[in-house]
Amino acid sequence: MNIAVLKPGMHTLLQDAGRYGYQHSGVPVSGAMDLFSHRVANIVAGNHGDAATLEITLQGPRLEFADDALLAICGADLSPAIGSEPVPEGKAVRVRAGSVLEFGTCRAGCRAYLAINGGFDVPQIMGSRSTYETARIGGVQGRALVKGDILRAGAQQPGLYPGLDREFSQARRLFAFPKWSVNQHIEKLGRAPQIVRIIPGRHWDAFAAEARSLLTGSAFRIAPDSNRMGFRLDGPAILLEQPLELLSEAVSFGTIQVPPGGTPIVLMADRQTTGGYPRIAEAASVDLHLLAQLKPGDSLRFELVSLAQAQALYLRREQEMVAIREAVEQHMSL
Repeated sequence: MNIAVLKPGMHTLLQDAGRYGYQHSGVPVSGAMDLFSHRVANIVAGNHGDAATLEITLQGPRLEFADDALLAICGADLSPAIGSEPVPEGKAVRVRAGSVLEFGTCRAGCRAYLAINGGFDVPQIMGSRSTYETARIGGVQGRALVKGDILRAGAQQPGLYPGLDREFSQARRLFAFPKWSVNQHIEKLGRAPQIVRIIPGRHWDAFAAEARSLLTGSAFRIAPDSNRMGFRLDGPAILLEQPLELLSEAVSFGTIQVPPGGTPIVLMADRQTTGGYPRIAEAASVDLHLLAQLKPGDSLRFELVSLAQAQALYLRREQEMVAIREAVEQHMSL
């Protein structure tokens, strides 16, 4: 099945969970910025494993479907519509051949994820379909979508939602969807300031008590020069107790580094493999999807939690993912 890109949007990339196992060779992980929304979209679209999705940032694309398709959109609310009819998020959507899906105004969040049953069919490079633009690998020729691209989807799984298929075959509309939807945490997007939980980093104690208090007691804003590699934070300077000489060490999604000027940088999906700046904190993985939905100018605050609390939150999230999948599978049998 083919999908024509009539308009590419601001920055639309193919992403999966990332390119793991190559950081020792200097290859970043990349992958979806908001893994929670990426995973939920795939579950609702009936995909197994980690199929590639479209990561759509702020202004979305205009896509024409050559064949009937089953899709799901999760994450930010970017006003998706077919014709003049809004397309719901967090639901399985059956789309008729010839339909044009277009995204409009960004109402909440920053990044939406479009999954299609069968996944997007692009070659795997080092075990991943994720786009890493700096090295021009993965996705569609290692770049964002451009007008005229033709996206291919894998084989559709027939009879996935029998009830939805019956409604779709009887209706005259260009698309159909069920009454149920999944909890994709959309209600948490757009809060000001967004709360992101953190745990102390490797060099937490190298910062003065005042600096640590500023990190957890102040509001920060996402700077305009932030991107998929890292978010620069505008706010009070976070300064070391005294100069610190460090060797470069491995970094993670959510590592908060502090360069000499005191402006924190939160490392994101396209982060480098190592870093030499002091690491004051690490964002709890359970909140990375909220962090990823912030756009330049949005505000956030950090809340300190213990490692045990962060681990418990992570396990609770994984239990939630299991519950979402089980609930969706129940609807598939109706």
